[in-house]
Amino acid sequence: MPAKLSVNVNAIAMLRNRRDLPWPSIEGLGRIALDAGASGLTVHPRPDQRHVRFSDLPVIRALIDDEFPDAEFNIEGYPTDEFFDLCAGVEPEQVTLVPDDPSQATSDHGWDFRKHRDFLSRVTEKYKKIGCRVSLFADGDGDAEAVAIAKEIGADRIELYTGPYGGCFDAPERAAVILEALGKTADAATANGLAVNAGHDLTVANLPALLKRIPQIAEASIGHGLTADALEYGMAETVRRFRRACGQKV
Repeated sequence: MPAKLSVNVNAIAMLRNRRDLPWPSIEGLGRIALDAGASGLTVHPRPDQRHVRFSDLPVIRALIDDEFPDAEFNIEGYPTDEFFDLCAGVEPEQVTLVPDDPSQATSDHGWDFRKHRDFLSRVTEKYKKIGCRVSLFADGDGDAEAVAIAKEIGADRIELYTGPYGGCFDAPERAAVILEALGKTADAATANGLAVNAGHDLTVANLPALLKRIPQIAEASIGHGLTADALEYGMAETVRRFRRACGQKV
């Protein structure tokens, strides 16, 4: 089954936040993306609200509920008490827990499942109690034992951190090595009964090879590359391009 596409709107929010003005509109561009066939919207509300603001969350929730009831809302973040309260207030279909420090520019590594096993077990249980599917951000380094721990923690999915793969856009031999490690991680997840998501620096150019090696990817969450393409092709056509790259018939 082709991977679903969730459009991350953080880059849109960052552009909006350069001015005290309501455009570009997250709601408006989110509507265009969903109308063009995206399966959901993703946000990563950081504590300083430098990208998506807390006030954006109920707006996105209402957009999906009122106009696109088959779509999903995915919220990424480090599991603080404040983050939990945000999620409990809008009840996303999926929460993706990441090990980010608040000062990080963007996510750049997965969880150390051995070190954080007890902590992640506690917080995963909390999010599942409010009805969220839980995905844990994971390094794609081929560590099968770590993936087995993610299953023991209670996760429903892992999200492969594909940043190093995306960063090899000009180094195909290195990309192939990283892709195989990602594939081994995904295979271990599947063997342990975990579904697999993927996200970070994915593009129309590098998605096909990723999905050929890891056809079981359930969802790709894409923001930066998709937003960059939308400046050239428009949001609707960009979503269609990424859907084709995900193997969807458009």
